[in-house]
Amino acid sequence: MTDGADLAVETRRSRRRRSRAAGTVLLIAAGLLTACGKGTSANALTWYINPDNGAQAHLAQKCSAASNGRYSISISTLPTEADAQREQLVRRLAAKDASIDIMSLDPPFTAEFANAGYLRTFSAQEAPDFTNGVLPAPVKTATWKGNLVAAPFWANTQLLWYRKSAVAAMGVDPNSPNFTWDQMIDAASKAKKTVEVQGNRYEGYAVLVNALVLSAGGQVLENNERGRDATVALNSPAGQRAAAVIQKLAASPAADPAIDTSKEEQARAGFQKDSGAFMVNWPYIWAAFDTAIKAGTVPANFKDDVGWARYPEVTPGQPSKPPLGGINLAISAFTKHPDFAVEAVRCLTSTDSQKANMLESGNPVARAAVYDDPLIIAKFPMAALIKQSIADGGLRAVTPYYGDVSTGIQRTWHPPGSVNPQKTPQESAKLIQDVFQNKRLL
Repeated sequence: MTDGADLAVETRRSRRRRSRAAGTVLLIAAGLLTACGKGTSANALTWYINPDNGAQAHLAQKCSAASNGRYSISISTLPTEADAQREQLVRRLAAKDASIDIMSLDPPFTAEFANAGYLRTFSAQEAPDFTNGVLPAPVKTATWKGNLVAAPFWANTQLLWYRKSAVAAMGVDPNSPNFTWDQMIDAASKAKKTVEVQGNRYEGYAVLVNALVLSAGGQVLENNERGRDATVALNSPAGQRAAAVIQKLAASPAADPAIDTSKEEQARAGFQKDSGAFMVNWPYIWAAFDTAIKAGTVPANFKDDVGWARYPEVTPGQPSKPPLGGINLAISAFTKHPDFAVEAVRCLTSTDSQKANMLESGNPVARAAVYDDPLIIAKFPMAALIKQSIADGGLRAVTPYYGDVSTGIQRTWHPPGSVNPQKTPQESAKLIQDVFQNKRLL
């Protein structure tokens, strides 16, 4: 079966398992795609972006102006959920839709799109502009078969956030060496406080499982370059240890009662309650706390009680592998303006642009120098930890079939209360392997 045919099969599976998202993306005519800043240049580029607070639109305007009329960039906004973003882009690219010039692409989907021939590869001469000064882990997410197929833009990670007053009363220090999930769950349980995680059946939960497996010294997939013949490695001591952490949390008093449906914002809401003590989440929440303060949902001094630490260890003495997320900027293989698209991406991912994006959006970025900027440090006092966590971050499986991997994990590891260290890793490995071999459908 050819790569294109493989992707077509995967797309059909995606439609079946995400019918509601597919129905949403069909509402393009109803205004799903929101144009911004339409340019007048003959070399007009369209950048498909994930929703944000306007930071990417401002970068598009800035780079359009800086081009002195050589090109203009307008934006079209994709759906909120990563799965639905992928769905829409796959449909358009499969049809060789030339209206997509640049796209903000979730890193787990980069290999899939590149393998299908949907992305323009950066040449050996172009690549250094997008990798020099960039943290190594994000570069890996933008690389497929030794070629740079996207430019690292955002480079996200999760930290452990905690309430200073709560941990002081517990007598624990999340910044102490070898602070583990077990210690955190035990301390929170004893104090009748919560540990907030992303436990809903969606990509964020797959991120949690992946981070725990990697932190325990294992891998979700091995021999990724073999595609469907890759080895699903979840049924391992590391997979069992990861399952034990989830089982322990779900069964403990530290679990939020709504853990089964918790996403990032639900976790933040739980953390902001009087019962909140710990939370694993992305750094955007630091700015989100300001929003909550302005809305009056938390006290004006709430942030004074918030501390941060590295993602907890699974095994004492074995450094954790914090989740690695972000956004890569990719150029469509079907763009009519490839040279101008490269020029535009060069501007959009420059150090100055990434600094401006982080200051406005609150999302971390890929270029190392940004984290040493005084303005960044002033707004993000945890900048050094974010930088280190990205550098040490654990990638999700780099494979064209990541959708199968993620959905297989979500199906077998959810709800968290059903996880069993002896059964769940084995069941998930078997399901994903069978899907790879076309023995089962998701």
